[in-house]
Amino acid sequence: MAQPRPAQNPRFSKRVADETMVWKRKIAYINLTTGKVAAKSIPKQLRQLYLGGRGIDMYLLYNHVKHGVNPLSSENILFVGTGLLCGIPALGSGRCDIAAKSPITGGVGDSNIGGFFGPEFRLAGFDHLVISGKAEKPVYLWINDGSIEIREAGHLWGKDTFETQDMIRDDHGDEEVKCLVVGVAGENLVRFANVRTGMKNSAGRTGMGCVMGSKNLKAIAARGTMDIEFSYPDELLDYCREMNDMVMKTRWARAQSRWGTMIIYSNTNTTGLIRTRNFQLNRLEEGEALEPENMDQYTIGMSGCYGCAVHCRHRYVLREGPYAPIFAEGPEYTSLGAFGTMVDCKKMETVLVANHMVNKYGLDTLETGGLIAWAMELYEKGIIDEKDTGGLKLEWGNEEILFELIRQIAHREGFGNLLADGFKAAIARIGKGSDYYAIQIKGMGSLHSDERPTPSFALGIATSTRGADHLRSRPAMDLYGLPEELVEEIYGGPVSSDYTSYQGKSRMVWWQELLYAVTDSIGVCKFQTVFCAVHAPKWEEFSKLIQLATGMGFTKDLLMEVGERIYTIERMFNLREGFSRKEDALPERYFKEPTPIGFPTARGKKIDRDRFEKMLDEYYALHGWDENGIPKKETLERLGLDKEPSKMV
Repeated sequence: MAQPRPAQNPRFSKRVADETMVWKRKIAYINLTTGKVAAKSIPKQLRQLYLGGRGIDMYLLYNHVKHGVNPLSSENILFVGTGLLCGIPALGSGRCDIAAKSPITGGVGDSNIGGFFGPEFRLAGFDHLVISGKAEKPVYLWINDGSIEIREAGHLWGKDTFETQDMIRDDHGDEEVKCLVVGVAGENLVRFANVRTGMKNSAGRTGMGCVMGSKNLKAIAARGTMDIEFSYPDELLDYCREMNDMVMKTRWARAQSRWGTMIIYSNTNTTGLIRTRNFQLNRLEEGEALEPENMDQYTIGMSGCYGCAVHCRHRYVLREGPYAPIFAEGPEYTSLGAFGTMVDCKKMETVLVANHMVNKYGLDTLETGGLIAWAMELYEKGIIDEKDTGGLKLEWGNEEILFELIRQIAHREGFGNLLADGFKAAIARIGKGSDYYAIQIKGMGSLHSDERPTPSFALGIATSTRGADHLRSRPAMDLYGLPEELVEEIYGGPVSSDYTSYQGKSRMVWWQELLYAVTDSIGVCKFQTVFCAVHAPKWEEFSKLIQLATGMGFTKDLLMEVGERIYTIERMFNLREGFSRKEDALPERYFKEPTPIGFPTARGKKIDRDRFEKMLDEYYALHGWDENGIPKKETLERLGLDKEPSKMV
């Protein structure tokens, strides 16, 4: 086979291999109110500007969701999109994106999910869904080889996320059917309900399960036998093998293959970079039971997503205790924090049970753990008492209280019903200074990490378009103490390699934002990019993969421009919904309370307000936004956003 040709145009390749999969896959419009389904082709220009996955979903969000829409009304629209490279045999390429206006923040709602649904969806002939309206009764979508049906789902309503998938497969007599589903939390409109597929994979952040529930949409099921064709299949296969080898040569990937993302705990807890008892401490003392080595007694093997060589997920069995037997996957580092450090629970079994519960009910791990930890601190400080909690004593480390609150939240019972509406609503109802203790930004709770010693991480969670977030921009390599010349080479400018420094950290955050926007749009796993491993794939590798798979030619600069376009249109959506610079802020505790323990580099740290504001100014300038975070006219013109909404699709 002939070698790939270089791009014939300095911006985009004019040459496209004959009808490769990227041009065959459709976008479908489903109106659940009327039952109408229509499909059309995705314009090539849209691919060139936004690639796929998150990128096209964000374009659709800005173009189709009207200003001021109630996120739980039938006017909100749900978008599902596969990544441009979904289905290649490398880099965990099974990822797809789910988006809508967020019920938690009122701004950009967006969450990425792995597993096997994305490739199956693509094999069934589609890359994107635009789901509007609301079904009169529970329904699910059946997508099969170019057709989409709206089917009755009354028999699935009330079932958990595992039962729902099993029952849909039984309905079709096919074990290969892949599903996106919501649990009882989504049905009950818990604002941070997630969307699930398989045993573990979750689109956890921003409440996309709540939006599905508000539409009476229980599931989206796909089964496809259509081909996925690539422009240069032989060369692509060889290069995918190179990419997998490249990833597996990193120490990070090898550690993940053994311990999963839990390996992060070993370093961050020891250093003093973890929130404990909500925000009172920055290390879990006597937290040895949560070290990843302790999973050995429960693990029966490691599993992975589609196209993944790493296999970072524990499959575990809990054989003893009142909640046994449990067969599940996980836990991630996030669950260790949500149900371990933040609530001061020091038993691995507690984390494993809670992890299984939120997955069964369809709840976001982070939001659930963060709200419960906040409530426990309010109880400790006397801001709420047993009259407020329905008799529950919200004491640190009490696993039975933890489990009961998870159950109450999912079913909207008792005190859990108050927490089920998220931080904004709960703060408004409780009052009495409770907002000071809430570790949230834009209405969404933060990871259990403590960013006071790490200005780059702090800026990242403050500026994230979807609320407090560690997956929009986090430069995890900042913790590595890399040679400064290497750091500057990666980020293309002066950046300090000291993670406590403010110098150049705005550049780090900006650069990672663009990279992750592209990563989510091509549909590969962040953990197999320059996130936690400096020698993992990034712009140059993405460029070659795109060319071999689709025939489109992108330089590094053009891919960065795509990332800039995606992040800016997200910013435009939030601005339209009333967000401003004042929302790009940290909780007051970051500025007022120094970290009490940890290594000398992490102890006694708080965020300097003046330096933070200076970082924010620098960050806006890098994006081409003004001092209020509003994109400048020339920036919009450069990115082709000056005429949005353009309604290309």
